[in-house]
Amino acid sequence: MALIDMRDIEKDYSLGRTTIRALRNVSLSVEAGEFTAIVGPSGCGKTTMLNLLGCIDRPTSGSISFDGVPTTGLGDDAEADLRLAKIGFIFQSFNLVPVLTIAENIEVPLMLAGRPKRERRVRVEELMELVGLASYARHKPDELSGGQRQRVAIARALANEPRLVIADEPTANLDGATGESVLEAMKELNEKNGITFLFSTHDPRVMRYARRIVRLRDGEIEGEEAS
Repeated sequence: MALIDMRDIEKDYSLGRTTIRALRNVSLSVEAGEFTAIVGPSGCGKTTMLNLLGCIDRPTSGSISFDGVPTTGLGDDAEADLRLAKIGFIFQSFNLVPVLTIAENIEVPLMLAGRPKRERRVRVEELMELVGLASYARHKPDELSGGQRQRVAIARALANEPRLVIADEPTANLDGATGESVLEAMKELNEKNGITFLFSTHDPRVMRYARRIVRLRDGEIEGEEAS
């Protein structure tokens, strides 16, 4: 059974009297443990596709299931519970809370999940060690480099041990060496922990790391390839 299954997805947005079709007739299955990149030019529908897969948005038509459970009919609370328990998100702008320390940023999803304080502390320490930031617990985000902040975002995404991590242009704001470092960290997590990673990107560096590339153009899948 596929971890994610999209069937005949259409997604429209209304802009005044104009309707924009962001995705048309998109079908895609993703197996557990994949390291897959969705690629294409800006405006082709990559972020829209990830938002639908992450239960941040809903399709206009078609069906999506996650781990065998249909998600397109879920209510707001059920969607939020699914995101919190099974999906981690990494954004190109990091989306860290500037007034919180690194440890506190990583702890946020654990608090939302209602995990006990002692358990949260242990898990945060594990995650900071995992991404190589054990000595930065009391630092604030603006005291870290771009690569370090992205590693904090990775740790936060992994806090509740998700089945899937969705990364929207994760290297867009990083220089070459830093981007490679972040990609190596995610690749290692994929290989050692079996976490499924799904990226959107037009960065050739990410494409080189991906084991499967799905190409989007004008809201449609135009092809895919193994790499």
